[in-house]
Amino acid sequence: MGSSETPQLKAVLFDRDGTLVVDVPYNGDPSLVRAMPGAKAVLDFLRAGGYAVGVITNQSGVARGILTAEDVVSVNARVEELLGPFDVWEVCLHSAEDGCPCRKPAPGMVQSACSRLGILASEAALVGDIGSDVQAAAAAGARGILVPTPVTRTEEVDEAKLVARDLTHAIDLLLEQAS
Repeated sequence: MGSSETPQLKAVLFDRDGTLVVDVPYNGDPSLVRAMPGAKAVLDFLRAGGYAVGVITNQSGVARGILTAEDVVSVNARVEELLGPFDVWEVCLHSAEDGCPCRKPAPGMVQSACSRLGILASEAALVGDIGSDVQAAAAAGARGILVPTPVTRTEEVDEAKLVARDLTHAIDLLLEQAS
């Protein structure tokens, strides 16, 4: 597999809850935000290497009336305080029943993030903790890497092409592929 077959990696997009920060279901409280182990180091490494970094997150709690859009903005601001600035944020506030084109596993947020970054989806990767993250990446034509947590379903792990034990391993796998 030569480098001519794999487009150059220019951006790494991350799921928020369960990937970059500890998952607190429907969290609207910035004080509950805790970085996942290794997240800051991985992001700093990518930024130093000239890669764009972004967040792709479903926040259906807004559509369900559990949180407000302002709550999501406050939590996202806290994520940036802990982990540093992101080049792009894509947030879907819809519920699964809305049938929107943005909610993962649909490709809309990945496509939008890449468009906003001025790159092709094939030049991006999406790292996440559940099947809909890697499905969204595949649907958009980006690389997907699953970093399972205890709540990741076995079949999601079995279906994923690339599975990493943690965020550092995920980036190692990505950069191995890109070289």
